[in-house]
Amino acid sequence: MALLVHLKTVSELRGKGDRIAKVTFRGQSFHSRVLENCEDVADFDEIFRWPVASSIDNNEVLEIQIFNYSKVFSNKLIGTFRMVLQKVVEESHVEVTDTLIDDNNAIIKTSLCVEVRYQDTDGTVGSWDDGDFLGDESLQEEEKDSQETDGLLPGSRLSSRPPGEKSFRSKGKEKTKGGRDGEHKTGRSVFSAMKLGKNRLHKEETQRQDEPAVLEMDDLDRLGIRLAEGMDPDSVSLASVTALTTNVSNKRSKPDIKMEPSAGRPMDYQVSITVIEARQLVGLNMDPVVCVEVGDDKKYTSMKESTNCPYYNEYFVFDFHVSPDVMFDKIIKISVIHSKNLLRSGTLVGSFKMDVGTVYSQPEHQFHHKWAILSDPDDISAGLKGYVKCDVAVVGKGDNIKTPHKANETEEDDIEGNLLLPDGVPAERQWARFYVKIYRAEGLPRMNTSLMANVKKAFIGENKDLVDPYVQVFFAGQKGKTSVQKNSYEPLWNEQVVFTDLFPPLCKRMKVQIRDSDKVNDVAIGTHFIDLRKISNDGDKGFLPTLGPAWVNMYGSTRNYTLLDEHQDLNEGLGEGVSFRARLMLGLAVEILDTSNPELTSSTEVQVEQATPVSESCTGKIEEFFLFGAFLEASMIDRKNGEKPITFEVTIGNYGNEVDGLSRPQRPRPQKEPGDEEEVDLIQNSSDDETEEGGDLASVSSTPPMRPQITDRNYFHLPYLEHKPCIYIKSWWPDQRRRLYNANIMDHIADKLEEGLNDVQEMIKTEKSYPERRLRGVLEELSCGCRRFLSLADKDQGHMSRTRLDRERLKSCLRELESMGQQAKILRAQVKRHTVRDKLRLCQNFLQKLRFLADEPQHSIPDVFIWMMSNNKRIAYARVPSKDLLFSMVEEELGKDCAKVKTLFLKLPGKRGFGSMGWTVQAKVELYLWLGLSKQRKDFLCGLPCGFEEVKAAQGLGLHSFPPISLVYTKKQVFQLRAHMYQARSLFAADSSGLSDPFARVFFINQSQCTEVLNETLCPTWDQMLVFDNLELYGEAHELRDDPPIIVIEIYDQDSMGKCDFMGRTFAKPVVKMADEAYCPPRFPPQLEYYQIYRGNATAGDLLAAFELLQIGPAGKADLPPINGPVDTDRGPIMPVPVGIRPVLSKYRIEVLFWGLRDLKRVNLAQVDRPRVDIECAGKGVQSSMIHNYKKNPNFSTLVKWFEVDLPENELLHPPLNIRVVDCRAFGRYTLVGSHAVSSLRRFIYRPPDHSAPNWNSTGEVVVNMEPEVPVKKLETMVKLDATSDAVIKVDVADEEKEKKKKKKKGSADEPEEEEPDESMLDWWSKYFASIDTMKEQLRQQDASGMDSEEKEEMDNIEGLRGPMKKAKAAKEEKKKRTQSPGPGQGAEAPEKKKSKIDELKVYPKELEAEFDHFEDWLHTFNLLRGKTGDDEDGSTEEERIVGRFKGSLCMYKVPLPEDVTREAGYDPTYGMFQGIPSNDPINVLVRVYVVRATDLHPADINGKADPYIAIRLGKTDIRDKENYISKQLNPVFGKSFDIEASFPMESMLTVSVYDWDLVGTDDLIGETKIDLENRFYSKHRATCGIAQTYSIHGYNIWRDPMKPSQILTRLCKEGKVDGPHFGPPGRVKVSNRVFTGPSEMEDENGQRGPTDEHVALCALRHWEDIPRVGCRLVPEHVETRPLLNPDKPGIEQGRLELWVDMFPMDMPAPGTPLDISPRKPKKYELRVIVWNTDEVVLEDDDFFTGEKSSDIFVRGWLKGQQEDKQDTDVHYHSLTGEGNFNWRYLFPFDYLAAEEKIVISKKESMFSWDETEYKIPARLTLQIWDADHFSADDFLGAIELDLNRFPRGAKTAKQCTMEMATGEVDVPLVSIFKQKRVKGWWPLLARDENDEFELTGKVEAELHLLTAEEAEKNPVGIARNEPDPLEKPNRPDTSFIWFLNPLKSARYFLWHTYRWLLLKLLLLTLLLLLLALFLYSVPGYLAKKILGA
Repeated sequence: MALLVHLKTVSELRGKGDRIAKVTFRGQSFHSRVLENCEDVADFDEIFRWPVASSIDNNEVLEIQIFNYSKVFSNKLIGTFRMVLQKVVEESHVEVTDTLIDDNNAIIKTSLCVEVRYQDTDGTVGSWDDGDFLGDESLQEEEKDSQETDGLLPGSRLSSRPPGEKSFRSKGKEKTKGGRDGEHKTGRSVFSAMKLGKNRLHKEETQRQDEPAVLEMDDLDRLGIRLAEGMDPDSVSLASVTALTTNVSNKRSKPDIKMEPSAGRPMDYQVSITVIEARQLVGLNMDPVVCVEVGDDKKYTSMKESTNCPYYNEYFVFDFHVSPDVMFDKIIKISVIHSKNLLRSGTLVGSFKMDVGTVYSQPEHQFHHKWAILSDPDDISAGLKGYVKCDVAVVGKGDNIKTPHKANETEEDDIEGNLLLPDGVPAERQWARFYVKIYRAEGLPRMNTSLMANVKKAFIGENKDLVDPYVQVFFAGQKGKTSVQKNSYEPLWNEQVVFTDLFPPLCKRMKVQIRDSDKVNDVAIGTHFIDLRKISNDGDKGFLPTLGPAWVNMYGSTRNYTLLDEHQDLNEGLGEGVSFRARLMLGLAVEILDTSNPELTSSTEVQVEQATPVSESCTGKIEEFFLFGAFLEASMIDRKNGEKPITFEVTIGNYGNEVDGLSRPQRPRPQKEPGDEEEVDLIQNSSDDETEEGGDLASVSSTPPMRPQITDRNYFHLPYLEHKPCIYIKSWWPDQRRRLYNANIMDHIADKLEEGLNDVQEMIKTEKSYPERRLRGVLEELSCGCRRFLSLADKDQGHMSRTRLDRERLKSCLRELESMGQQAKILRAQVKRHTVRDKLRLCQNFLQKLRFLADEPQHSIPDVFIWMMSNNKRIAYARVPSKDLLFSMVEEELGKDCAKVKTLFLKLPGKRGFGSMGWTVQAKVELYLWLGLSKQRKDFLCGLPCGFEEVKAAQGLGLHSFPPISLVYTKKQVFQLRAHMYQARSLFAADSSGLSDPFARVFFINQSQCTEVLNETLCPTWDQMLVFDNLELYGEAHELRDDPPIIVIEIYDQDSMGKCDFMGRTFAKPVVKMADEAYCPPRFPPQLEYYQIYRGNATAGDLLAAFELLQIGPAGKADLPPINGPVDTDRGPIMPVPVGIRPVLSKYRIEVLFWGLRDLKRVNLAQVDRPRVDIECAGKGVQSSMIHNYKKNPNFSTLVKWFEVDLPENELLHPPLNIRVVDCRAFGRYTLVGSHAVSSLRRFIYRPPDHSAPNWNSTGEVVVNMEPEVPVKKLETMVKLDATSDAVIKVDVADEEKEKKKKKKKGSADEPEEEEPDESMLDWWSKYFASIDTMKEQLRQQDASGMDSEEKEEMDNIEGLRGPMKKAKAAKEEKKKRTQSPGPGQGAEAPEKKKSKIDELKVYPKELEAEFDHFEDWLHTFNLLRGKTGDDEDGSTEEERIVGRFKGSLCMYKVPLPEDVTREAGYDPTYGMFQGIPSNDPINVLVRVYVVRATDLHPADINGKADPYIAIRLGKTDIRDKENYISKQLNPVFGKSFDIEASFPMESMLTVSVYDWDLVGTDDLIGETKIDLENRFYSKHRATCGIAQTYSIHGYNIWRDPMKPSQILTRLCKEGKVDGPHFGPPGRVKVSNRVFTGPSEMEDENGQRGPTDEHVALCALRHWEDIPRVGCRLVPEHVETRPLLNPDKPGIEQGRLELWVDMFPMDMPAPGTPLDISPRKPKKYELRVIVWNTDEVVLEDDDFFTGEKSSDIFVRGWLKGQQEDKQDTDVHYHSLTGEGNFNWRYLFPFDYLAAEEKIVISKKESMFSWDETEYKIPARLTLQIWDADHFSADDFLGAIELDLNRFPRGAKTAKQCTMEMATGEVDVPLVSIFKQKRVKGWWPLLARDENDEFELTGKVEAELHLLTAEEAEKNPVGIARNEPDPLEKPNRPDTSFIWFLNPLKSARYFLWHTYRWLLLKLLLLTLLLLLLALFLYSVPGYLAKKILGA
């Protein structure tokens, strides 16, 4: 609804001047812009808009005034135009041209033209088009001119300006506008208005009580839609408006009920990380170690040598005791380090970081078997450096982590599909820079705490700013800091801290801290956390993190300066700050890096650099804000605070702070822009009685001191009476209200949604009808709210100080809310009766999302703090967010506490507020607050209760808008309050006896009264009415009726010594009756309701009560309704709750089964010897017989007793039933041992079976197991499927066996893979592993179907209703499926994968109790408690208070019992409803415990391992299997069974513990699990010995029970009084009306077949749940998984244990020998690998002489985890082609576990180890080629790793062998050496090049031959080329030798080979030269001879 006025022109004006128009409607005025120098025509052309909350009345008036505008003097009125809106209301659009009238109502010539539009209620608020008006161009001009009048609402377009929807009125006018008091006061909504402080009409919801509290159809509600006016029933809240509630009007906001601050309190956390293996590590021949770091703790794995894919499987645990904030910011860092040893720290290969919070927010708080991507922080241009596979889990106290079941890890080799990243984070993360820009800070506290500073000041007299601030930023485990600004309270940095990290980062929060630099130690001044999720959006239209430039406010300790600040933690960001510390202007930007860019610095070190400064005004224009507060009441002031005068101080930022408060911003107020001047004056003078009064309004921030008066023994109050003190503060902040407005709108939507959802939950809980209607209404309301947000939020677009984050957030909020609105619409259509719960869950997601969106990361106005000061000491405080107080003219934008009376409970600051101190209220203050722009402040008193006069300070007299310093109430009303305190339940145990002596204290205004004290109970029924007389309340009567003050009820425990202990608190609102109303339905008398009691943040019970507030009229109390009720004369002056209010009672009988008491602890050091149980309910009760000797027999002799009692008809009001155990001592003394309160009796109410329903079991499970239709030719049984027919259930095993035989005959032609397992080969473990596979398959299918169990049930129920015929069909189809896939319930997906037929057992991934409802089918266990309930800090849990257990049961029913029960056959009246229970005499039992294995044990030794062994305790038997400890294992396989003889009931609690063996000192307990054997033994589910799947009398699957299936069946039929079993003809058995069929013969050991009934009997047992009336599931043969807990670390799992327990009564035939489940011994094998040849090996060396490329090749191979068994071939020297010939044999003997596909190695970890440690590693053969070097290290050339279970088949020739074979890019057939035994072929060898790409570096021809150890012995071979069976020498080329050993040979090969012609030529030449030389040498001689003629 809105009224639009388009003021077009004013003509015939006189003279020339500046004109301005003022348009007023409902007391709300707008000014037009100023038209300068206009002559006779003023062309305004402006549109004004009023959103109106209630429809416009026919006689309302619109007023337009035209003024001559003057800058100096006040404006002079030219004329006025008034228009009655009757015509507008009728026609909704009117255009008028009319003359004006002057002051004297005379018509003047001037006329004006105006167009008025009114849009009525059609639900589409604000969706029309301003263009409906005629002249549309006008809007653009306003944009230009709008700065002039910017003051009303900065930056908004005048055309869409939203003035108030409130009915503004100046004081004194009566409140008729807006139709608020014409409301009818009749209808009410469903739950109590103040149910736990949940006002039905919420906060400022301006709703009427008689409409659906659902449809907030955009304030349509004011029209008063009646329920009956034919609205769709869904939109109406509830058809039956039953429970009465009070109206809550607009004047009060909701108090917060939870008191204690939860932040900052330390808790226990455990981070467990398993490093399984690493793959694809970058680097050659490395020795990797994995380092795991959490926070500052580091742990290392062992080192693996020479491998790129090490396998570790090591488990690390880190324990912490810190607050959640600190914990979730800790960084988990997993890094791989290469060649680390004692001397060197090693080089980092790569690391991976994420914060603990990311892990904690995962489902189940864990990542399981995921691959972490490693990257190198020092080289960001490089790619990924490898993967580490790990499990990471974070457990807080009380979290249970469900570990997925461990088994073979074949399917997890898909690395890309299992990355360690949260959902939605891309696998390829990019490097990014995070720029945190730090501009400036202001308002720093004066940190002059150091003594030196004061000394300096005394001597030098200099008064410098004594703080040297710098800013430190922490992010992702790194920190950077800005420079230090010396001596500055207003430091200016303009610096940016740059982090480099992967984006999106896995660390969610950035911590920014202002610190004070000091020579000794730096202290934090304030801390701010930036949550990256809130400043970015990862959607497809999202944005990178961005922030600011914006101010953020920091809060911390108080600003009074003492030497030691006790609240220093608060400045570190731990806990809620109690005072404003400073504000910091910062910005944040993220830039994604292009890592290919060469100019990038590739390091990730933190850098600090200069940032470009930003202008002053970038954070918004500085505006003057005005905060007003009025204290209406201060009561419940803790007596400890003394009787000194008390004052309250209110601060906002540093304004109002007495110590160093500000009066005005230190920096000059921004210069006014040219247009600004006029506007300021204009506003000041807009009201005639105001003059310029900006400067002289000094702030008043604290109330005058006042002495408190005594209320009662715990509390004082301040006697304000009619004088209410006020405070007001002016402050200056950047105007960023839009941020807060948008947050407020979303908060409003969220608040309504939350309230609606609470209603729906409450309705489901209390089983009220039609919760789905209410939910539909809630969703309708949500979608309307979202639409409203879209229309409101998109304003102020032009605001120049909007940051990028503002724009992006707005866009994403608009998108989110739009889609949420649409989803809500769709959901609304889907809400059906049976889907309410699921849809409720979805709505909870909406709520979380809204709350998340509403949290604004860029602060603007700091929060408001209210401090109570006594004697100048700060005692207690309350903190109110400023957005909750912020005023806006648009109702949705208004803060929820603005202009409301808010009840605040002040609390102690910091750590003092933890624990019990935090629960006591320090003071309760009723405070009215208003915060808004100074210029909007004229309505700041509008929300106060009416009927006051203002008292102003001297300078403010006569000024209308000058705030008062106090209010004097002239009107007061007198009331009487009646508090009907009926009962409380489940209270807190405050005494050491485990009970309390509770009484309730009721506070109202400044009076308090107590109920009587009821001793020794946790469920007191006070049944008492407290009357408060002469209550004086100030204000108008009708407002008090709508809005009474709240009542506080506190519950205490009376102590004979000392003061009473606080037990809890709750709030209520009374139902108010005015003097002129009748005391009659529907509102009176009020109904009792439950109020939740809180103690701190924890719930501590419920209070059932009703409260009424009755006005005492002129006639005095005579008019009040008489107090009539059963006057209880015995209770003295105590008045009981009157008749109309107390519940209606009827007679019930409660039967109690007393079975026995167990595990009673000592009381006051004395043992319990003669205990008795007392049962009490509503004042009546019964006692058990006494146990005469508890040690000998702790069971009761008389089993069943009963008593009758009057209980309320309404089951929800049933009082709890108390069970108490007392010990009868000598001389008639009794001692209380322990007690238990059964808070709800509903599960014990007997409801007679519905005989109209057919006996066919209609739960869904029948279908799977039954096969009702049988081929008729086989058995001539017609199948009639009705309740009484004999349904035939046939499980045909014979057919399957025939099939099997056929298959065997066919041979293995069609399926070579699957051989039938040989019976003799199978053992129990085969069965176990097959079952684990089945279980994993089932879990996977559950995940895949994604169907919630609840939905399943619902589907089944629907199915069940469709009648049995469909079931038969379904069953038939199921059967088809099941014949293909063995194993129970394998469902539809399994059949494709044919499994070998091994009989299976059921592996439960949890305790057996969880599956079978704790075996409490008829015998319940009640824990007896004693001692005080623990509070968090002392950590005493429920467990520690348990002093024993009472076993028994209850049954209650209305007294005349239906006859058919008593008439049943064999009804024994002494047992009442407990027919057919066994005797409870002692019985001897053989207990056989089988312990299979433990997983994920908590390490107990320093090396991160444990040496576990099993210890078993039952009664006096204590078995410690110490000598069989398993060395250094966290996943030990025990495989042991233990036999213990016990006698129930004395020894019935079995404890199985795992201890850690230590060589010296005592052994440590790792964890233990307790099993109650008695409940199992007596349970109808028959948990004594599990029923196997098939019956066989030999082999691995032998029947364990001494009774055969037929005997068991006979016995069950006898006990259950069922007709049967009738065996025959062979293969058939009939039980009751069911027929089961199955095979009729079986084989014995020798293969002889003989007839038997056991198979069909077993079939009947496996389907026992289908038997009518007595059927229930029988426990199958199973293994259960139990969590191990350690009493020292309560609630945190220390590992899990898999086991099962069999029990055999000793009076029956003895069972056979225990099953052998000892761990499989690994089988010994020998792998023979012959390396024949290599080819295409890369050539590494350059030849010494010739420069040719060659390689000296050898091949290295190994099988086990490390290289200790590595074997090398000889070297093929000087290969020029990459070809090498070896003919070399490796021999690898190894032990192998086929079931787990692991090799087992035992070796000592180090020379100091005591014993060998067993490792299990995957069977992988590694082959590597190397280039041998003599003088340097050998060069690694390439490698391949073959998983012996599945490796690619070798290629036939070297040519066909490609690189893709190894990388898996092509599908190569995979073979297993264990199946093939012998494989030969070529395999590629790979290495990584510089770019981390794989390249082919060679090929190897090898032959693999696997033999068992026996075969190897028979057929020995030699290693290398040795005897026996030697390989021939390789035929190598002659060049293959070592050159420096054969120099001649090398000369021959290297020189002659290449240079022989050259050499020959040289030789010839040399000969010639020689000849020449000889010639020349000899010529002279010859010549001489010749000449001389000699």
